[in-house]
Amino acid sequence: MKRHHIAALFCAIGSLLMSIHASAQERQITFSPQNHNLDNNDNFSPDQRFLCYDTRETIGPGINNSLSIEKVEIATGIESIVYKPEKVLTGEKCAPGVGAVSYHPIQNRVVFIHGPLVDEVPQRGYYDKPNRKGAEVDADGSQRLAWLDFRDVDTTRDTTPGAHRGGTHRHEYTLDGKRVGYTYDDFLLKDYGRTIGYMELRPDAPGGATHYFCLLVKPAPLGKSKAGEIEVASGDSWIGKHGYMRAFIGKTRAANGVDYEESLYVVDVPASIDITTAKAGNATEYPTPPKGLRIRRLTQGTASGVARGTIEGDRIAYYANDENGKKQIFIIASDGSDQDADPTKRPVQATHQPDGVQGGLRWHQSGNSIAYHYNGAVAVTCVQPGPRFGETKMLTPEDEESPRADLVWAQDGSLFAYSREVPSFDGDGKPVKTYAGKDCHQIFVLPFPDANKDGIVD
Repeated sequence: MKRHHIAALFCAIGSLLMSIHASAQERQITFSPQNHNLDNNDNFSPDQRFLCYDTRETIGPGINNSLSIEKVEIATGIESIVYKPEKVLTGEKCAPGVGAVSYHPIQNRVVFIHGPLVDEVPQRGYYDKPNRKGAEVDADGSQRLAWLDFRDVDTTRDTTPGAHRGGTHRHEYTLDGKRVGYTYDDFLLKDYGRTIGYMELRPDAPGGATHYFCLLVKPAPLGKSKAGEIEVASGDSWIGKHGYMRAFIGKTRAANGVDYEESLYVVDVPASIDITTAKAGNATEYPTPPKGLRIRRLTQGTASGVARGTIEGDRIAYYANDENGKKQIFIIASDGSDQDADPTKRPVQATHQPDGVQGGLRWHQSGNSIAYHYNGAVAVTCVQPGPRFGETKMLTPEDEESPRADLVWAQDGSLFAYSREVPSFDGDGKPVKTYAGKDCHQIFVLPFPDANKDGIVD
């Protein structure tokens, strides 16, 4: 039976059960008996007809046991494979492992993590955080693949310029598609923690890759930082359309030289930056960023999660604890700080949920609202400056038994997507569980109620 016929059968079976686990507004669009993981990435296609996902946790734990990159047509629920490696190893020692997929914002292509090919395992080893690259594949099912970055772990010479020596992860296009941001884990020097970087499309990219690699933050070695130095950079995303700012959470040595603080930072990456001034390092020297970057610390207090910015690049939303110790979302000007003399440049608390927010932070394209998860529900808070700031609406019922996860907001702001663990069935109607004995994650969509198109819930 062809894949789209099977998908249609799953849809028919699943539609009979939707009333059990879906609210009146949300609609389940995947039904095949496997996990559908959105990973809180940029999963909508440019035309907003499709959502991309990976299949991790179906047969084994983690991305390393994800066997395919797939997409689902939102209107029909038809699922199809975008990329599936010819050879796979599963279990504790895996290869290649594919996951954390995002759509290109303009082209019909997707980017995702790709571990070592099975044939490369004797030389590279199995899937691991410092043993993966970015792959870009046409989303038409042709499986045409291009490697974004080149991995070079030769210790007998300097690392090839424009290459990395470990693994890239959470690949994120800028909205104009010209830059790709990511987190990075080094293979050669393990006394350094995770950090962040970006790539540019260049004809002189090494090793047959399409993009030239560089770091944005060179961290201090773990446990050896001085006051004010960053040991780990993560939770990063682009601020604005063109990739001139990347926000991140930095694990920073406190002023007393002993403790650590998690703080919000921004790296300014000018349009004129020369990425080739970055140094790739060697077996004893860690890579260094290109010349012309500027790192700014926006908060001295605690920040966490993935920081998110508006399309216009004027504001950043991030997580921090309120006065009761509950995780809430705060908003800050992208050129501000909590030490700024101008009160309008300092952080302001946007959410006041009694139990704190769970995650899933996303901006509406207008910059007037943010969405997030609260007690298993989808919530939206107005952040337009003025009298409605902080006004919050719950768009779905709370549900901690089958919580909504990995929230994504379509580029035009009209639709949400997320996943939930719900009962799933094979073609004979028999229940199917994941390797861990749990219900499969299925994808749901939810319209954003905004008839007047002002970016605020009606």
